[in-house]
Amino acid sequence: MKTETVLTNARIVLPDEEINGTLVIRNGLIAEIDTGSPRNGEDMHGEYIIPGLVELHTDHLESHYTPRPKVRWNPLAAVQAHDAQIATAGITTVCDALRIGVDRDSDIQHEEIRMLGNAIEDGVRANRLRADHFLHLRCEVSTDNCLEGFRLFENDSRVRLASLMDHAPGQRQFASLDAYAVYYKGKLKMTDQQFEDFCKRRVEESGLYSDKNRKAIAELAKTKGFVLASHDDATIAHVDEAISQGIAVAEFPTTLEAAKASHMAGMGVLMGAPNVVRGGSHSGNIAARELAEEGTLDILSSDYIPFSMIQAAFYLGEVVDGVDLPKAIRMVTKNPAEAIRLNDRGAIEVGRRADLVRVRVDDHVPVVRTVWREGDRVA
Repeated sequence: MKTETVLTNARIVLPDEEINGTLVIRNGLIAEIDTGSPRNGEDMHGEYIIPGLVELHTDHLESHYTPRPKVRWNPLAAVQAHDAQIATAGITTVCDALRIGVDRDSDIQHEEIRMLGNAIEDGVRANRLRADHFLHLRCEVSTDNCLEGFRLFENDSRVRLASLMDHAPGQRQFASLDAYAVYYKGKLKMTDQQFEDFCKRRVEESGLYSDKNRKAIAELAKTKGFVLASHDDATIAHVDEAISQGIAVAEFPTTLEAAKASHMAGMGVLMGAPNVVRGGSHSGNIAARELAEEGTLDILSSDYIPFSMIQAAFYLGEVVDGVDLPKAIRMVTKNPAEAIRLNDRGAIEVGRRADLVRVRVDDHVPVVRTVWREGDRVA
């Protein structure tokens, strides 16, 4: 039995233009896009219809599972709470980032990370989740147990992305020790002596494990078919290493030099949407808006605030020369989808999945009104 939904009198954002018209959903797919007069159907009252957002890097799930130190929430309930916030922010496809490689200061261990992965699978199987969920393995290559954690997920079909990262002081994201101190002393509530000992240990571990883990996981990820991302590249040498390892996505490059080189090499340059909304990086690195102005920004991720994706897309479309709304929307839809080889979604085109968001903009802030995934309303 065919099912059909007609959304009419809509401002539809296509990959390269905006049109006023009607969109027809049939059997979960986009069946028609019509610029003619309004038809019988659901009146959108001139509000935007955009593709469902595709999120590649959100650290948001763990905060639902460990909302306070030493507090653990039911993992399936945590996944559902995370999923609800994701969907109501207009995100219909999400790669939930799970940390791989934990140190002695971590408040969560690999067994619990695997349990969260299982809870996501259980939620999908039972049709309890609104968004389409995949996994992103955030591989902290400077830890001694990074490979051990990776092995827990290497045969998980839900993994789409694995990123290689080293957060040791003096490296990549935290080339500035002052920025590192502000972040980690605040996060872990350390005294000056504890922070000094922490830095010394992290630097030693990076020297021992980072290079060999980076190479090993890059090779393993390729054999498993995972898309590879590099994290916080800062120099041309970092980018050259990423090219040699088959990196497809450059996550959060910290300098204009690294971002330009990654973009020129054909990598999708990903930056945090909070960086756009706030006007800069919390670590003191390159501003995402500057990369947009330079034409080297391809993908936006919510990172730690789900709503920031849609907010940043509409903001960039207003304030950056050379970035119109269709281009900005591609950064949160088509570009991330295609970066992880999901070519069935991410754009309003006939034959693609009807993952859609109805949006109104009030006082320059978008309001998510309705969300559909494969034609079914989920928010």
